Amino acid sequence: MMKFIQIDENSRVPKYQQIIDSIIHNISTGNLTIDQKIPSINMFSEEFYLSRDTVEKAYSILKERNIITSIRGKGFYISRTKLISKINIFFLINKLSNYKLRTYNHFINSIGPNSHTDLHVYHCDETLFLNLLDKNKAAYDYFVIMPHFKTEDQRHISFTDKVLDKLKELPPEKFILLDNSKPIFNGKTNEVYQDFENDIYEALTKGLDKIKKYEKLMLIYPDRSVSPYPRRILHGFRKFCVEHKLDFEVFDNVYDDMILKRGDLFITIEESDLVSLVKQIREDEFKLGKDIGIISYNETPLKELLGITTISTNFKVMGESAAKIIQDKSSGCKIKVPFNFIERESL
Repeated sequence: MMKFIQIDENSRVPKYQQIIDSIIHNISTGNLTIDQKIPSINMFSEEFYLSRDTVEKAYSILKERNIITSIRGKGFYISRTKLISKINIFFLINKLSNYKLRTYNHFINSIGPNSHTDLHVYHCDETLFLNLLDKNKAAYDYFVIMPHFKTEDQRHISFTDKVLDKLKELPPEKFILLDNSKPIFNGKTNEVYQDFENDIYEALTKGLDKIKKYEKLMLIYPDRSVSPYPRRILHGFRKFCVEHKLDFEVFDNVYDDMILKRGDLFITIEESDLVSLVKQIREDEFKLGKDIGIISYNETPLKELLGITTISTNFKVMGESAAKIIQDKSSGCKIKVPFNFIERESL
């Protein structure tokens, strides 16, 4: 193996990274094969006059990427031969919702064959987020991160102090913030974001003529759900109703025995509330879109099929924009994702 490894003393690339790059290159060209034994840390350091710490760091990163494995008492072996010569991307989301996965799938479809992406979920939990990032920060070339967390009382928060400190440990040009914007990284961070408060305000304004035919607006905002939603959605809704002098009320869920009246217009966020509401409208023999209206947050193919009016960010644009930032090696790119009002029969 030693004859294939190249270490350039005059290169500005750190020696540990040269070791990583050289091993990956030789696997991709077939010089190194799966299950092949590679030199020990001591043997490698002696052969190339490198410190043991340098070689150990390189081997540690290769192990984290599952490129090599160690067997106690036997040594190190090549454990992976596919995808390793490509860009490695760490994609971190807060929950496995339909919308997050659609963004991820559009990202995968756009990023192309010269990359390998690992999807991780931290369930809005700060401790899990910090552990995942700390464990993997040295093992990937790019980080795509959706920051959504919950406080002790189950309220939404975009960032915590510990999260911000951990993000600052990453090279700012090597990670992309999705969904949220946070201008604290000296302008180098890439952001593909929603403006939750103004998005819902502007989308509802587009549908104002239809909305005004209803007597009362109800927002079903899950205030303390397992995966809480940004309160900026609530602020934008209230701003819209106050400015246009509309009667409104906010509920945290659709109750089983909810009192429905002609002239009600509901805005739902969670799928379960939408299903429950449509079921009750049908049971009470109201006509959807005439007696009672529904607007649902976030577009899905099923809502299109059922004729549900939606207000939604463009998940395709979000995923594709994140992929393009990596492909173009952009730095400091800020992209506001389009947010659409899609009128259908339920309004």
